[in-house]
Amino acid sequence: MFDHLPPHEPRVALIHYWLVGMRGGEKVLESLCRMFPQADIYTHVHVPGAVGPVIGAHRIRETRVGRLPMAARLYQKYLPLMPRALEEIDLTGYDLVISSEAGPAKGVIAPPDAPHLCYCHSPMRYLWDQYHGYRGSAGALTRALMPGLAHRLRQWDVTSAARVDGFAANSTHVAQRIRKYWRREAQVVHPPVAVADFAAAPRDELGDYYLWAGELAPYKRPDLAIEAFARMGRKLVVIGGPDKAVAKLKARGAPNVTFLGKVPFDELRHHLARCKALVFPGEEDFGIVPVEALASGRPVIAYGRGGALDTLREGETGLFFHQQSVEALIDAVERFEAAPLSDPDPALLMAQARRFDEATFQLGIHDALDGIGFDSRRTGRPALRLAGV
Repeated sequence: MFDHLPPHEPRVALIHYWLVGMRGGEKVLESLCRMFPQADIYTHVHVPGAVGPVIGAHRIRETRVGRLPMAARLYQKYLPLMPRALEEIDLTGYDLVISSEAGPAKGVIAPPDAPHLCYCHSPMRYLWDQYHGYRGSAGALTRALMPGLAHRLRQWDVTSAARVDGFAANSTHVAQRIRKYWRREAQVVHPPVAVADFAAAPRDELGDYYLWAGELAPYKRPDLAIEAFARMGRKLVVIGGPDKAVAKLKARGAPNVTFLGKVPFDELRHHLARCKALVFPGEEDFGIVPVEALASGRPVIAYGRGGALDTLREGETGLFFHQQSVEALIDAVERFEAAPLSDPDPALLMAQARRFDEATFQLGIHDALDGIGFDSRRTGRPALRLAGV
């Protein structure tokens, strides 16, 4: 389709929904920045200092949403204005457009000879598969406004998907939702995980506790883990915030459940390497923490849906339960205790984690760009030494 390769250093535009913190989506953007160090970044809202130096070194331009009152804090309230703001971005002169989609990002209008690859972390959950849950938990005014606004946004979301030349999805689960809601196929390119930052602990340092780690968001189901372990009496350590959620969950916990709140990275790494297993009861699009646990030489007990099906191997690196219930999780823990997986070979788990490192991600992006006719190996700047490149 796009068989013309520009003779000059390609001008690359990276479109990201918002830059207000450093989470999984921003780690993907960071790796794209290393691949294309001269790229410009367009985003709805940018909070200076909220992202790392790799992203911060690029020229970052906000859409008009970023100039609205208190946009840094209320950016999600401005969601209905974001489609038009994206379409106002002038991408004239760019040779390649890569959008990073979880909030509105893919709806830009690319030049006719510039291929557009969308890396999709998730179709917008609050419009599609989790719409009723979001609406049910919203305030009265938002609940009243959501049906009309969401209807129009869905129409735009599907229309804008047709403008994209190729999709890359962060998991098989997300690729299936892209097919369901946008009627487009997507190549699965798992996001980069900094597996080299983790290491297994000596055997004599292993603890007798299980670990839950992440943001204490309802869909991650920390409540399920807390109630199951309170009932079993086995030790559970819970890492994550915000503080308000910690206080709420602590009230329903038990003496055998320890809440550490947000902790420094070294403390998280310490517990990942020494827990009996990571407990992962939520359904996530990909899920970075299970891979970090594997990179630390520890197995995972996970709900058998979503990205966990891509990252874990049943009976080898993880154990699944298939109902999000306290009883199912308790059964899984009891099965785990009796299984060989409770005394795993750390090298096997760490080898599985390396399948999701940054070099593998960047190679996948190169392949996805090749699929839409852009030879990034000749015109881009891969940051890592990749096999066969």
